Amino acid sequence: MRLRRSLLLPLSATLASSLTACSFEPPLRVPETPAKVPFTAHPAPGKTVASAGSNGRAQEMAYGKDLDQQWWTLFHSRTLDAVIRQALKNSPTIAQAQAQLRQAEATARVNASIFYPQVTGTLGANRSKQSSAAFGGNKGGFYYTLFTGSVGVTYYPDIFGVNRLVYRGSEAQVAYQRYELEAARLTLTGNIVNTAIGEAAVQAQIAATRAIVAREQTLLDLTENQYRAGAIPYLNVVNQRAQLATQMATLPQLEQQLAVYRHEMAILVGSFPGQWQEKPFTLEDLSLPTRIPVSLPSEVVKQRPDIQAALNQLKAANAQIGIARAQFYPTVALSASFGDTASTVGMFFNPISSVWSLVGGLSQPLFEGGKLEAQKASAYAAYDASFNAYRNTVLTAFQQVANALRALEHDAQALAAQQESLQAAREALTLAQSSYRAGATDYLSLLTAEVQYNTAKIAEIKAEAQRYQDTAALLVALGGGWWNTPAGDHAVADKTTVSREAGPDHGSHS
Repeated sequence: MRLRRSLLLPLSATLASSLTACSFEPPLRVPETPAKVPFTAHPAPGKTVASAGSNGRAQEMAYGKDLDQQWWTLFHSRTLDAVIRQALKNSPTIAQAQAQLRQAEATARVNASIFYPQVTGTLGANRSKQSSAAFGGNKGGFYYTLFTGSVGVTYYPDIFGVNRLVYRGSEAQVAYQRYELEAARLTLTGNIVNTAIGEAAVQAQIAATRAIVAREQTLLDLTENQYRAGAIPYLNVVNQRAQLATQMATLPQLEQQLAVYRHEMAILVGSFPGQWQEKPFTLEDLSLPTRIPVSLPSEVVKQRPDIQAALNQLKAANAQIGIARAQFYPTVALSASFGDTASTVGMFFNPISSVWSLVGGLSQPLFEGGKLEAQKASAYAAYDASFNAYRNTVLTAFQQVANALRALEHDAQALAAQQESLQAAREALTLAQSSYRAGATDYLSLLTAEVQYNTAKIAEIKAEAQRYQDTAALLVALGGGWWNTPAGDHAVADKTTVSREAGPDHGSHS
């Protein structure tokens, strides 16, 4: 019992002293984000313009409101919801991010083990022959058996906080991987929605082009009949055939675009293109969100997973500075062992066979050829790189939100203009066709009206799809609402508070 106390008391005293040990980690400082900075230089619109059609409704920006659901559900598409659920379950990108998170968590557990004494048990038996010549004898020697058993304890007291810094850095890496997983989910869902909208737009363009081809064919039949009747020259027939061929030539290109979108969707959900069971998307399947919650700029910093991932990289780099500075100071190691050594099994547990040792060691770097200074300089440079990477991530996030807000304003205006243009082109084409049949106008006027209508129809479809895609871009740029998702579905349950301090001052790190 006296021996155990002699072993435990130094360890306990050292452990208690390490709890109050100093740390060489500098205070964490992150780039300041102005609390009231607007997303755009000029006030963004609170409401977009409205136009005709179900997808021409005005969109209202609810500034200061939180997105309280999974962002893609605002499009109210069951098909889209089903595809995203399948993708989140099967995507190799998500599986890779989950594996990297598990790896980071395991590494953190490895680094946490340094806080505890390392206990090792040994047991051995040795049968040996010893020469008698070494002792001046002339016989064949003698034999002996030795049984040994011991328990050893090794402990590295964290006097200068190095162990805590290593563990703190690994904790930051775990948080980084968690936010990387959230970022992967956000990127995946954003790509799926964009692909679905692109597929729906191409589907609409194909349908419109086929309708245009049908009208062109009807007009060609009419033109040929008028030529046979001697009412128009053959040049009109040739021009109409060329117009029909031009429209038909666009169909293979659109079919190729559709195939590419469907193949891309297959990969996004973790399937081979040949195994993907197509779930066709149309613009009619999607509902344009009419009220979009737009978080405050200060909240976007907390909500964007890429920003939080960059913040935790900054924390890990900050811990590395402390580790590099602590390398200049001594390292203390304590070890103790207790056991028995005997020549027979019967004597193994006899008190006279007991052996023990208690060792304390201290190592201090004296000269390492500038290695420690170089390591410290490297840690500061890595911190600077992470600091500016964080700044760039925040600036890019604000740029994406600003771009999307302006895009929604301009998309609504563009769609309204395209719908007016389409309506005018439709009326012009109807009038031109009636006049042409009655012989009151020439073929050139009809051809011009056709081209204008076809161009306006395709442009209107593209403008409508662009409005959907920019709405999705804004919701993704705001963070996607993952923080309101049940904790069982996502990796991160709560927001991370960001310290808003001035930039790093290396002069204060001495």
